[in-house]
Amino acid sequence: MKAVRNALTHALNVLAGVSFIAMVVLTCWQVFTRYVLQNPSSWSEELVSYLFAWASLLGASLVTGERGHMNIPILVEKCSPALQKVLNIFGELVAFAFSAIILVYGGVEITQLAMGQMTSSLGVQVGIFYIVMPLCGVLNMVYTVLNIVDICKGGTQDGKEAA
Repeated sequence: MKAVRNALTHALNVLAGVSFIAMVVLTCWQVFTRYVLQNPSSWSEELVSYLFAWASLLGASLVTGERGHMNIPILVEKCSPALQKVLNIFGELVAFAFSAIILVYGGVEITQLAMGQMTSSLGVQVGIFYIVMPLCGVLNMVYTVLNIVDICKGGTQDGKEAA
């Protein structure tokens, strides 16, 4: 399980990093074309906005893997260890359900719907850029299952096993 988590986390870090670097390069390119060449690049602005969405969703999957998603620890910390475990598992199940319903199911629906539309500057089907929603939904679901396994084994808050 730890190898799966590490491989996923490494792949997501690389994808999010490449996306961020591409956004920086494309934004610099756009500034250069707008102010130096006096001929703004419209395709780069559009691509940066899609890359930003990808980086955000990939980052959200990383946060899910670290069990860093929204919670209220002050309430859970006042409970007994057994109840803390139950509440932590419940939180992971809520994250799993959200990922399954909103990101996977909703993401597949919106992706299919958007395949009939073309981007204005890039000339690519919009649905290609929406594929990240169901992809990250599946990643979140995998991470929540891994998190539940870690919680059951007595893992720590950040998804790592206790020593």
